Amino acid sequence: MSRSCHTLHLEAHSRLLWTVLGKLLAFKSRMIVFNSSLTFHLSFRLKGKVSCSLVSEIEFQGQVNLSHPDHKFWLMETDNYGSNNGLPPIVCRRIFFGREIGAADRKLLPTYQLKSRTYLGPTAMDAEMAFLMANQAQAKTGKLVYDPFVGTGSILIAAAHFGAMTMGADIDIRVVRDGRGPDCNVWTNFKQYGLPMPISLLRADNNLPPWRPGLKEVFDCIICDPPYGVRAGGRKSGGRKLLKGVVGPYTVPDDKRNDHIPSTAPYSLVECVHDLLDLAARMLVMGGRLVYFYPVLREEDTIDTSFPEHPCLKMVASCEQILSFRYSRVLLTMVKIAPYTDDIAEAARIKHLEFRENHLKWLEDGNLHSAVFSPLDMQLNAAGGTKFSKESKPKYRGKYV
Repeated sequence: MSRSCHTLHLEAHSRLLWTVLGKLLAFKSRMIVFNSSLTFHLSFRLKGKVSCSLVSEIEFQGQVNLSHPDHKFWLMETDNYGSNNGLPPIVCRRIFFGREIGAADRKLLPTYQLKSRTYLGPTAMDAEMAFLMANQAQAKTGKLVYDPFVGTGSILIAAAHFGAMTMGADIDIRVVRDGRGPDCNVWTNFKQYGLPMPISLLRADNNLPPWRPGLKEVFDCIICDPPYGVRAGGRKSGGRKLLKGVVGPYTVPDDKRNDHIPSTAPYSLVECVHDLLDLAARMLVMGGRLVYFYPVLREEDTIDTSFPEHPCLKMVASCEQILSFRYSRVLLTMVKIAPYTDDIAEAARIKHLEFRENHLKWLEDGNLHSAVFSPLDMQLNAAGGTKFSKESKPKYRGKYV
């Protein structure tokens, strides 16, 4: 965007703000530059010049008050990430200007940072990201939040901080039952922060949910980070029998139930997301929210915006987090807008059987780990960049019912 365009946008904001706000009693302006070396090297004098220019353009009539302003204004700019962090360059420079109407309490982050947590797993959700997810789900007092891939409970901790009741499940019984001992487990993390304990932690398989037939609309929010095969692959109940084509689950002898660790089989991303959306459509209350991360491969500095769909759920937000040149993950927020009917349940059952009978095919088609870490197809495009080969792109987008 050219400098003249910046001026025009600033003038438009000036007229709008002046019409709405009139004379300000006191104000404060701040300039923030994201993802650039300027964040560290932008001099105080330069920031002062930008702030003074901003004030003169908008013609504030109030007094500057940095300690107790009546209004706070922000000028935010995105720039290149830099050349040494493995991320793609910013496609276009963007500038945002507006009045602050609310702000997060960032003082919470040092308290909940992962490095100080008693019980921590290799894929624990970053504390700041967990709080963002809980905010997207509108977790608060009186709501019941469920995480079907709970792990060491990082997401539920954020939800519990906002006063929500929590419940989680994981296929690994050693995570939810044992931890690293009686003083180092999921429950220990909640004790560490003085948070209400989860209502329950289940050893459960997202592919074979434990809910009784006919049970619906229990949870206000479902928040999770499904295993999509980059850091850790998904698992479902099964084992060698399932790999030979047996659809039904195996039976554990009574004398081995106490110490038995169930066998598992690989769980493709496309099947995992199908099961997750079906779970949300069935178990969320009307107006309840599903918040989860969804991985996408990047091509030519863009991502495919066709995300999973379900007739009971409406997409209301999608936020991309760029992780590397090759892939991103997108935080998707969906709201339940329609009841879970018998027809939808039957369609999901048929699709469920199709996945189980042809799971090897889905594992091959949706191998995100191979797509991310295999050598790039070095065919240069017209702009001098690189392209992914068609064979390496996982096929897991689309409608799920």
